[in-house]
Amino acid sequence: MSAYILRKQPFAKEGTFMDYIRESNFELSVNLNMDFLKEALETGEILCAKALVYEKNVGLHFNLGGYEAIMPVNEVVYTRGNSPVKEAAIATRVNKNVCFVITDIDSSPIQPVIHISRKAIQKTVYEEYISNLKNGDVISCTVTHVDTFGVFCDVGYGVNALLPIDFISVSRINSPADRFYEGQNIFACVKSINSDGRIVLTHKELLGTWLENAKLFTPLSTTIGIVRSVESYGIFIELTPNLAGLAEVCEGIEVGDVVNVYIKSILPDKMKVKLVIMSTLKNFEIDKDIKYFINSGHIDCWQYSTKESPKTIYTLF
Repeated sequence: MSAYILRKQPFAKEGTFMDYIRESNFELSVNLNMDFLKEALETGEILCAKALVYEKNVGLHFNLGGYEAIMPVNEVVYTRGNSPVKEAAIATRVNKNVCFVITDIDSSPIQPVIHISRKAIQKTVYEEYISNLKNGDVISCTVTHVDTFGVFCDVGYGVNALLPIDFISVSRINSPADRFYEGQNIFACVKSINSDGRIVLTHKELLGTWLENAKLFTPLSTTIGIVRSVESYGIFIELTPNLAGLAEVCEGIEVGDVVNVYIKSILPDKMKVKLVIMSTLKNFEIDKDIKYFINSGHIDCWQYSTKESPKTIYTLF
């Protein structure tokens, strides 16, 4: 039997932020035996293995090198103030990577039982990392779950943060699945952290302003876009996650279609891109790799709109 292992890392220099390893990113490293497990207990080594079973009111069960390991319900997730943890947050860890430290090895039974804790690691993440984050800080994270209202992201050792759908991009989408997939490594910006330690992220500020995106295109040329909305007055077509153009109504066009478009004009003063649909592209897969204009540092204020535009669109952190 095997588990994953992570050697402890030093913290980044003052003014920067440690890039914590996310649970899904641990790599198979070492075969376990009792000597190693005892050493990990003494040193506080951080390990990671897949949870095999969830037993209600007991916790998660693991097999570490042939030995039974139990992570009690109250040791799975750290919450400030010890607020209750939903059962689903525990049960959904089955068959997924879970990082932990060994807290005790009970050798009294015929078969030793190892007691482990994920909560202890997450508590350290909050105390030494999250408590130092400020609104506007840019961090790296990994998408763990895609829902209709947003995506949950692992910001380190399984600590979750929510990225709501409205904060994903300027170009509106019907579902976060249009933009992200489980296991995707992304960058995000801290929107808020409340007193309970719940983290809300935002993403659109890292994808460039209207002008930065518009500069990627040339009038009187063709490009590829995705139909995001079909209205009575026109069809909105996404050229990049933070830039959409408007085309005249065209029969047979549906939301989600990939289309070849002709760029009639780009108007910075009105923040408009006028398009003409040339054709639809069948079975064309859009690359979900994200182009970031910002992927580190801190943002105090981000203005999406152009200087010439009478409409001001910005985020103030």
